[in-house]
Amino acid sequence: MLKQFFIICSGADKNIIGTCSNGEQNKYAGIGATVFFTALLAWIASAYALYTVFDNVYTAAFFGFVWGLLIFNLDRFIVSTIRKRDKFRQELLQATPRIVLAIIIAIVISKPLEIKIFEKEVNAQLLKEKNDMAIANKKQVSTFYKTDLDKNKAQTDSLRAEIARKEKEVAGLYSSYITEAEGTAGTKKMGKGPIYKEKRESHDAAKQQLDSLRKRNEARIAENEKAGKVLQADLDKKVTETQPVIDGFDGLMARINALNKLPFLPSLFIMLLFLAIETSPIIAKLLSPKGEYDFKLEDTEAAMRSNLAMDTHQRQLLQSTDAAIYDDVYADIRTDRELYEHKKQKALDMLRTHTDRFSEKQKSVM
Repeated sequence: MLKQFFIICSGADKNIIGTCSNGEQNKYAGIGATVFFTALLAWIASAYALYTVFDNVYTAAFFGFVWGLLIFNLDRFIVSTIRKRDKFRQELLQATPRIVLAIIIAIVISKPLEIKIFEKEVNAQLLKEKNDMAIANKKQVSTFYKTDLDKNKAQTDSLRAEIARKEKEVAGLYSSYITEAEGTAGTKKMGKGPIYKEKRESHDAAKQQLDSLRKRNEARIAENEKAGKVLQADLDKKVTETQPVIDGFDGLMARINALNKLPFLPSLFIMLLFLAIETSPIIAKLLSPKGEYDFKLEDTEAAMRSNLAMDTHQRQLLQSTDAAIYDDVYADIRTDRELYEHKKQKALDMLRTHTDRFSEKQKSVM
């Protein structure tokens, strides 16, 4: 039962292969088994690749199965259409397009399985790329908000510097009237004289200005600090919102790119392995000598071509014979007087009818 199934997979004609020897049947069963297991690997590989895209086992398995059927049909078609020739060069020329197609299929099949085989290395490479992307994203978002944050900080620093200058001015006025009262500066006279009172009044006025300035600037500083916190919150929110996109950066394309950044040699060996598996039915068909099945198939095709040629020739003879018979028949009819008189009368009737209708039409116009 299994042998018959693999023979069907090989694309061999069941009626012809059934009349061949057991060894010939085993050869085609082996070719069919290679076709079947290649399609099975294609199913597994594509299902894994699609799972990284859809993140759903059933969807990936279904579409992977469809892809496996497609590969099975292509491989079966490739093997079944290769015919054994008298010269190997003719067979190789015939198989060249099919080998190119097999190479393409092998590359497509091998890539998802390479990703699975080197999953740990790919995950490590993806983690590194995600970290780099997270740093770059935070830097980019910070740059976007940097102008507003710098402006806010500059305004706050300016307000604080204004308060500090006024405090320094008040402190200087305070020191001036104290030293005037002590007699250590100014007029050098101890006591609270007119100069002292003047300096004290200047200090008190500056102190009131300082209090007013401090109250006004501190209110504006509080507003700026509140606005700065809002900007910082927006920055953090933007970074938080974009982080899931970076965390989800592990799709098929990202994994393929990560795989390409790993050492090339291991991936090359795996691809060559699948290339050998995919092309093995074709290589086996090319290297195997002409067998019983090939001779019987060639005989069947030759008999069909002979029958088609005979049928075509017979139709041509039938056509030429019918044409000659009809030529003779119409030649005999041409000399028949009764048929001539009949056609003449009909022609006269038609001319009379045409003349009458033309005359009536002319009268209606007049």
